[in-house]
Amino acid sequence: MAYQPMVFLPIQQLYYSPHRKLKQSVLVYYRLLTTWRTSLDLQLADEIALYDRQIRLWGVKAQERLRSANILLIGMKALANEIAKNLVLAGIGSLTILDDQSITEEDLGSQFFISELHVGMNRAAAAVPQVRTLNPRVALHADMENILLKPPEFYSMFDMIIATDLDLAPLSLINAACRFVNKPFYAAGSHGFYGFIFADLISHDYVIEREKSNVPTQLKAETVTRTIIATNTKKENGKQIEMVTKQELYSPINLANTSPLQPEQTNSWRRKMQITPLLTCLRALWEFQNMSGRSLPTHSHTDLELFTTLATEKHKELQLPTETLRSEFLRSFLQNVGSEIVSVTAFLGGQLAQDVINVLGQREQPIQNFLLFDSEESKGPVYALHPIFPPLDGPTVV
Repeated sequence: MAYQPMVFLPIQQLYYSPHRKLKQSVLVYYRLLTTWRTSLDLQLADEIALYDRQIRLWGVKAQERLRSANILLIGMKALANEIAKNLVLAGIGSLTILDDQSITEEDLGSQFFISELHVGMNRAAAAVPQVRTLNPRVALHADMENILLKPPEFYSMFDMIIATDLDLAPLSLINAACRFVNKPFYAAGSHGFYGFIFADLISHDYVIEREKSNVPTQLKAETVTRTIIATNTKKENGKQIEMVTKQELYSPINLANTSPLQPEQTNSWRRKMQITPLLTCLRALWEFQNMSGRSLPTHSHTDLELFTTLATEKHKELQLPTETLRSEFLRSFLQNVGSEIVSVTAFLGGQLAQDVINVLGQREQPIQNFLLFDSEESKGPVYALHPIFPPLDGPTVV
């Protein structure tokens, strides 16, 4: 009888083989296969039930992308606490928390993952076990090394990098490394009543769904950074739904920090008056850090005079009216700089996490590219800051 590899025989034929050991092996294999399939089905059903509300909101495909996402979160203060909480509860695949600093007594007033027992411990190491309790399905890792010692290749293992509460110099270095390995980057920081979110997604495609219009959608540039690149249609609940794919182009933070406002934001006096002076103060703070080598200005006369001079210069560079940079706002910003207010970090953390979820799911318009939050005014305008603004009918250069 010619030899026939057993692996190609149907499982029924293997089972009815006259060889007793082979028959037993088939039974064991079949039971293991059945158990594995049942376990997998139960796990998937359990996850669908757990994430039912958000699946209804952004769909199964977006949830699957979220489930496989590997995210790096740099820094673990109050703002990062909120970001970690929201992303883990949303069901990302893996989160690495990186922080080389130790917990101080000051941290206890604004962070909910730590207690007095954690004072003196590394922030990342102390937070990971607490974050894990929110969603055991998410793989959590602590990294206690200095982020500035990481090579660019370190970032290639992640799908998204988020850096919080850092000065402009390290943010620029991390952003450059992320661009080197083609990974999307977020930066965020809070200063008392004020805060910001910055996004550099390099080039990001996403889909907007809307009811199909009688007027055909043209493939063209909508803004200097956003272009419609494809359209498709589907039928849903008896209606024709148009799926419009758009592409956004981004700039790194060091270029965005020195870029002008868009012409449509400065072409009238009324619009100039609406630009928040927080943009001016944030740029002045980063320039202060560059000149002094210190993260925050003190309340000394020298520091206050230098910061006021820098803010006045930055305000002129933005071509904004002098009356919008009031002494009251400068005083308030300097009093808040370096502090943490839970309600502000909760808002910023929620906004950033939601944008990350949208980007991973390739749905909705992402932040482009600076969101500035003033909780005293309850305003969070978004400014697209890029170095070049070509005509919309010409080639797009960013």
